[in-house]
Amino acid sequence: MSTAGIALLFIGVAFVTTLACLEAGRLAGRRAFALPEASRPAGLGTVEGVAFGLLGLLLAFTFTGAATRFDARRAQVVEEANDIGTAWLRLDLLPKEAQPKLREDFRRYADSRIATYGRLAAADGAGARAEYERSLAIQNEIWAGAVAATREGGSPAPMLLLPALNAMIDITTTRRSSTELHPPLIIYAVLALVSLGCALLVGYEMGASEARSWLHVLGYALVVAFILYVIVDFEYPRLGLIRMEAFDRYLVDVRNAMK
Repeated sequence: MSTAGIALLFIGVAFVTTLACLEAGRLAGRRAFALPEASRPAGLGTVEGVAFGLLGLLLAFTFTGAATRFDARRAQVVEEANDIGTAWLRLDLLPKEAQPKLREDFRRYADSRIATYGRLAAADGAGARAEYERSLAIQNEIWAGAVAATREGGSPAPMLLLPALNAMIDITTTRRSSTELHPPLIIYAVLALVSLGCALLVGYEMGASEARSWLHVLGYALVVAFILYVIVDFEYPRLGLIRMEAFDRYLVDVRNAMK
């Protein structure tokens, strides 16, 4: 399914579910407000205040957290591109005869890193894991070749090249952990339940009037559905409308510079 299709499906499900809760709440409200005033439930304003306050806090915290993690992931793409580029330049410190093999390994490594995230964008989890394992294997080859080439004394290569390679290797683990870092599923479950509960309360209050305000009903459902989608899309920026591919160009630029 395309990214637009995923977005529309998610928003559509959330929209319809919210509308259903609004209508269920309204039907319950119509029955309650048809009773004599003395028989109607009291204290609903306090319940609504608590519920909507909780919903606002949950939306604020999850939205802010998702946006922060999204920014961190974008920064890590640039960091990895810089690390690879720095290590590539420091290959000049090695003896001439050791450079061709390592430079070819670097090209294969950059291609593998680009392909890893390309497969993630295509929702090919198995392919992304296989490509990630391939990049780790190339890392080992690069490290072994660099260590062997820097064993000759009197060269600054060990002090300059090996730390750069270490940073290039470390960022792969950092990026993988960042990709897998999401709030527990219970957070999303609570957010969904509170959102639907608030929709029931809104519908209940609308039951005081026989006429529906479709502008308010549809507007409320659409806004809630869209906010929930944006939060999830921030958390999984390679699957929906919010994309990371624009920042992957930094890795592509580094690879293109490897002449």
